[in-house]
Amino acid sequence: MNMKISTEISSAAYKVGEERAIEYVAKAGFDAYDFSMFDMCPFDWGRGDFAEHFGHPLAGSDYLSFARRLKKVADDCGIICNQSHAPFPTWCEKIEKYIYRAIECTAEAGGEICIVHPDTRLSTGENIELYSRMLEFAKDVGVKIACENMWGWDFQNNCPCPASCSKSEDFLAVLNGVGDPYLVACLDIGHAEIPGSGDGAVNMIYALGDHLKALHIHDTDRYHDSHQIPFSMNIDFFFVAKALKNIGYSGYLTLEADSYLSHFSPEDTYKGVCDLAASVKRIADMF
Repeated sequence: MNMKISTEISSAAYKVGEERAIEYVAKAGFDAYDFSMFDMCPFDWGRGDFAEHFGHPLAGSDYLSFARRLKKVADDCGIICNQSHAPFPTWCEKIEKYIYRAIECTAEAGGEICIVHPDTRLSTGENIELYSRMLEFAKDVGVKIACENMWGWDFQNNCPCPASCSKSEDFLAVLNGVGDPYLVACLDIGHAEIPGSGDGAVNMIYALGDHLKALHIHDTDRYHDSHQIPFSMNIDFFFVAKALKNIGYSGYLTLEADSYLSHFSPEDTYKGVCDLAASVKRIADMF
C-alpha cells in the first residue's frame, strides 16, 4: 500500500499565508493538507483568555467563504484537505462556539475529520458528554470528530503527567463511551511518547486499532512537546510505521511538526516544507 502524506499548514501560513502555504505543500509532494484553524481565536496562555477581534478571515462573519477559497486553491493544486484542527484549549468556554465553526469550515474545505482536543480538566464521563453534544452538529454537516491524546504537566514537580485521553485506557473509555462511528481517534505520536503521560506510540497504536483514523506525526526529546521534524530527535519511527502497518491503518500520514518552520524566513519557507515532505516520505517508505 502506498501511504498518502499530509501536513499541518499553520506554521507555513504564519510566514506566507494560507493560500501560498497550500501551494507550497502541493508543490513539495504532499497529497493533502491539515487545515489548522488556530487563528480563528488565538489563545493567550498568559492571560488564560483570547482576543475576540483580531482580523483573521476565520474570525469574521465570512469565514465559510474563506474555507471555500482554500478548497479552490487546493483543487487547483491537485490536493485535498484530509483533516482539520479546531482551536483549543477546549476548557475555555469562549472557544466552544469556534469549535463548531471549525467543524463547519472543515465541511466547506472538503475535509472528512476535525480534530477536537478533549477538555483536560474534565473527567472521562464529562468528556463523553462533551463529544456526544458536538457530534450532533458534526453529523449534520458530514464531518467526523477525532479525539486526540493529550498530556499534562505537573508544575509542582516540573514533569509530565497524565491528562484526559493521554493513556490508552482513558482514550478508549471516551471512544467506547460515546460509541459512535463519527467519533474517531487521532494519535499524536509525540504526546504518546512523553514518559509519565502516554503509553508509548506503538502501544497506543495497537490499543486503538480500528478507532485510529488520523495522526499527528512529529519528533520529540521524549520529555517536551517538541513538534519537530521526524528523525531529528528521539522517536524511532521504524517501529511506529511497523505498528501502523500491522493494524491495517489506512489513513493519512499527517505531520504536525509545526516548530520546524519557526526559524525559516518567508523566502525560505518552501525549502522547509520540502524538508518536511522528505521526512514523512521516509516514514511512508518504512510502511
